[in-house]
Amino acid sequence: MPNQTVLGFDFGMKRIGVAVGQTVTRSANPLLILFATQGEPEWKEIEKLIQHWKPFALIVGRPLNMDGSTQAITDAAEHFANQLKSRYGLPVYEVDERLSSIEARSTMFEQGGYRALHKKRVDSVAAQIILQDWLERQDH
Repeated sequence: MPNQTVLGFDFGMKRIGVAVGQTVTRSANPLLILFATQGEPEWKEIEKLIQHWKPFALIVGRPLNMDGSTQAITDAAEHFANQLKSRYGLPVYEVDERLSSIEARSTMFEQGGYRALHKKRVDSVAAQIILQDWLERQDH
């Protein structure tokens, strides 16, 4: 199977973390942070990412409570996922993202201590974790 690129998103009302991954290596890396206003990103920035990386699919973290129930941000993330699908015509997959931000902070701390815990970078590392989870679950 050819190597295919995938973009992952950790949706937030103010920041959206972005990661890029490859299907052959099943690996993901943090990419950048997009800023959003009340959950609305700069769509031109996402379009640039899609044009540059040419992903075959987009992965969006689905925020849930620990008991699996939805919350207000869940609806906003689902709306974001639906907008991605309608705007770009690519497959969009949602992934349970419970604890991804906590795992991202832990990973960052392990890699560089307190100085590594930049609030803005956490979102892209969380996107990496979400995307990595999706990649590892695929039968390629």
